[in-house]
Amino acid sequence: MSNKTYKELLTHEVLERIKQKENVTILDVREHDEWESGHIYGAKHIPLGQIARALNEIEQKQETIIVCRSGNRSGIACDYLSSMGYHVVNMSGGMSQWSGEVVYGK
Repeated sequence: MSNKTYKELLTHEVLERIKQKENVTILDVREHDEWESGHIYGAKHIPLGQIARALNEIEQKQETIIVCRSGNRSGIACDYLSSMGYHVVNMSGGMSQWSGEVVYGK
């Protein structure tokens, strides 16, 4: 039985939200080299290890979709952020299953 206090979306569900021009906030918690090798356009980048120090950069009441390579680190970030009262969603499958547009570099 899961004690998750956040929901999960598959990569194609996140992509559909973006295509429908929903107000989507995406936070990528991968390391810098992973981010530079390709990320979702418009995503904010805060590596998982820096989340606790960057809480003021994350909107607490707005839904934020958390992304990593496979969904594991983003799940850890979701556990932490949801325990702090943030409205977060984990993108299951992560960037390894992402089929949408990717931006390279910083």
